[in-house]
Formats: sequence, structure tokens, C-alpha cells
Amino acid sequence: MKVHTMRWVRQGAIAAIAASTALSVGVAMTPATAATIAPTTKSATGPDWLYPASAMTVADVAKAIRADVAYKAGYTGKGVGVALIDTGVLPVDGLTSGNVVNGPDLSLESQVPGLQHKDTYGHGTHLAGIIAGRDNTTGTGFRGIAPDAKLTSIKVGAANGSVDVTQVMAAIDWTVKHRNDDPANPIRVINLSYGTDGIQQTGIDPLVAAVDNAFKAGILVVVAGGNNGVTGKLTNPAISQSALLVGSADSMGTTNPIDDVISDFTSQVVVNRGVSMTAPGRSIVSLRAPGGFADANYPTARVGDRFFKGSGSSQAAAVTSGAAALIAQKFPTATPAQLSAAIMFGTSPWVRSTVTGRGTGVLNVENVITKTSLTATLQVATSNGTGTLQGARGTSAVTFSNDTQTLTGERDLFGPFDVAAWYKASVAGTSWSGGTWMGHGWTGDTMGATLDGQATWTGRTWSGRTWSGRTWSDVAWADAAWSGRTWSSSLFNGRTWSGAAWQAGGWLTATGGGWTV
Repeated sequence: MKVHTMRWVRQGAIAAIAASTALSVGVAMTPATAATIAPTTKSATGPDWLYPASAMTVADVAKAIRADVAYKAGYTGKGVGVALIDTGVLPVDGLTSGNVVNGPDLSLESQVPGLQHKDTYGHGTHLAGIIAGRDNTTGTGFRGIAPDAKLTSIKVGAANGSVDVTQVMAAIDWTVKHRNDDPANPIRVINLSYGTDGIQQTGIDPLVAAVDNAFKAGILVVVAGGNNGVTGKLTNPAISQSALLVGSADSMGTTNPIDDVISDFTSQVVVNRGVSMTAPGRSIVSLRAPGGFADANYPTARVGDRFFKGSGSSQAAAVTSGAAALIAQKFPTATPAQLSAAIMFGTSPWVRSTVTGRGTGVLNVENVITKTSLTATLQVATSNGTGTLQGARGTSAVTFSNDTQTLTGERDLFGPFDVAAWYKASVAGTSWSGGTWMGHGWTGDTMGATLDGQATWTGRTWSGRTWSGRTWSDVAWADAAWSGRTWSSSLFNGRTWSGAAWQAGGWLTATGGGWTV
């Protein structure tokens, strides 16, 4: 396996228990080798098939959601941009054929030259492979759901997932500001697998407002619903009415939707709303981040040398983002509300699952891609952003371990933060000016050179004092002093990160094959 230029300054533990076996990616059955089962929905591309339930390849996923019908019609996501706000990506094979670029690194690791833009955890690389991975431009080898979409990675999460809500807000604002930088591939979809346990009212929450502002700017925001289980509520910003909220479906080892059930780890409690719909999200095989947080500690989750398997609403959201890119290619003038409505109401209906909070059904691309137009839309209420940052965070917080200073209250990484001023600027599209967000220099101003097959946004060294009274130059970045509100002594904290941050909650514990909850 070829891994392009990179280095790791640390290896840490990840709150996950990996699969008990590592399968060759070739084990998954194909139509030529597998027993077939009768389809329950029309399919123009042949019969359904079985696959090992402990390892669902992206090819299996594509068949299960009927994306193969889109491919046959010539839709591969070409001309559509997808922004992945996550933990960054690595330049591994599958992400270096020219359709992946690095936006700004807004993470706490951006001040370590060897870690800038790099995925030190493994979450972002895994999702990027699902959304738009491809080995080449000839259509052979590994392919994501939308292999010709243009994926822009915006890193906000560090190796242990630590990230403040303001970093995510800044990333969303940057995406809106730069959505048309590449006229041939305008960003029409954001994938966001981040969530807090903040219980602030939807109509005032600033994180929700950031999502809503992207929606108003013409971007469909696909948000992972969370991995809090049967008794768990949706996380913030999955409470946004404008977002497409995705839960995980278990495909039960077949590409036929008739036997699908909602994954037991998906947040299912409905308070005002539940997930919009579901997509396959259990034991999904995608690209591995060699030497990263997950890979170093759970090698049994590897599938051969190149791949890794994981479960969660994150994976389901990535599948949906790829599908949205396929649909957006066919309907280039569709609004986010039209795309969301088409995806929600074009799902395969539930047959076996009757639980509350299961959404409209399981993602079905064929039901949408075969339409001649998208006329249905959604009416949504949006946030006015008058709430508080602390209310948006909930218990999620970033702590500097060396002096136990925690970022709380109405502050961002650089000091006091005026939410009202931010909201006004975000709505106007002026919160970013060059590499400066709300008056503080975070990153560079332009796209830099292409390295290892990925064009990369320029960086910037932070300066000035932070909420902890330290200058950034005092921080022991390479020693990974940052933590997501610190870990518990066992390195686990229930189903989610301490503070319920990344939707990697689906990767935290395991039962059987793959990372599940």
C-alpha cells in the first residue's frame, strides 16, 4: 500500500473496540458470485446480492441504495462540490486522483507543521472515502458513492476529537464564503458529523444558525443524527430544521432493503423531530488512515492493508452526502429544500422496523434520480442566533490539559466572542475576510500548492493570548496536550466523546464485526 508523504508525532488511544476479524475487501460477494435475492424495488442494474454482514463494502452500499442506477445513467457527482467538515483527510490511495482538496485547517493541530490538514484520528479519511473516494478516473478500483464529486476537506477535529463549537461555526462560514471558488464544482453539500448535547432552543442556537445560514446560501447540510441509542436524543446541530438529519440503517447482509432495520445505536428519541431518514451505517468498509489514532490502537478493524471498517450515523451521513451529490448533478438548479425533500420522500419504506424516530425510510437514489424534476420542497423555521455559545456547547468543551483551563462561556479560541455581531456577519457573508474570522487571523488567504495529489489552502501561525492566558507559542502542540474535555480514566465515556462531540460515538464499543455500538 502506498501512503503519500506524512509523518505522525504521536499515537494515542481511541475510544473504540475494533472488529474481531479482518477480512479481505475481496470477500464481499458480487452479483457474479453471490446468491441473489428478489428485489423489492425496481432496479435497472440487475438483482440484489448477499454479502458478509460484518463488512459492507462501498460497492455493497451503492447497490443497497440503488446508486448503481445513477451510475448507469451517467451520474457520478461530476460538477458538484461537497465540503467535509471533520478531522481532515490523509493523502492515501483513493484520495489522490485529483478530486480532493484541503480547505483551511482550523483545528488545534494546525500549529504543528507535520499535522496540518492531516487526519490524525481516521474519521475524516474514512468518510471521505465513502463520499468521493476513487483510485483513478477510469472507473476501476475503489470508488466512493460519488466518485467524481469535488471534495473539500476542512479540518476542525484533532486526534482525540477535540474541537470547540466556534471552530465548527467558522468552518461552516468559510464554506459558505468560498462555495463558488471553483465554478466548475460549486459546493452544494456539507457533510457534518459533529454534535453536542446542548439543549438550547433551536430557534436561538448559534450553531444551528450557522447551519441554517448555509442552507439559505444554497447548500444542503447533511448532519449525522447521533449515536445515543434507543433512549438517546438527537445532538446539536441535528436539531436544525433546515438540515437533512441522517440515522443509521443495518442492511443485514443483503443489498435488498426489505430486511433493513434501524441500527440500535442511532439516536431514536423524538423531541420536536427525529432523524429525517436513514442510510447504511453499520460495518462500512472504507479507507484506512495508517498510523492514526484508530489504526494504531485497533488493528483488527483493518480490512486488508488499505481499508478499515466502522459504524455510526457518521458513516450513514457520508453515504447520504455522496448520494446528494449524484442527485445534485442531475438537478443542478435544485434548492437545498428540494434536494432534502426528494431524498426524504424518495426512501425505501420500512418493512421490518417500527420504532419511533426511524425517519421516512432507507435512502433510495433510484427513486429520485429517475424523476424528471424536483418540485416538492420543505418549509423550515431557522435560528436567529440570539442564544449563547455555552448553550450550544452543552457539556462539550475543550481543555488545555497542562493547566486544566477549559474554554467556556462566550469565548472562542482567541478570547471574548460577540454572538450577535457574528450572526449579523454570518448572514451577510462577511464573518470571514481573507484568512481572518471575526477579527482574528486563523488561516491563510489562498489555495496553495498541490502536494500528494491534493491542493491545499495556505496556513497561518496563530498569535496573541487565548482564554487561558497563554500565547499559542507556549502550547506543547506536538505533545498533544489538548483533550476533548479530558478523557475518563478508562478512555471511554459512555457512547460518545466526553462532551458528546464527534459522532464517532458509533465507533466506541463493539459487538461482533466492525465498530458498532
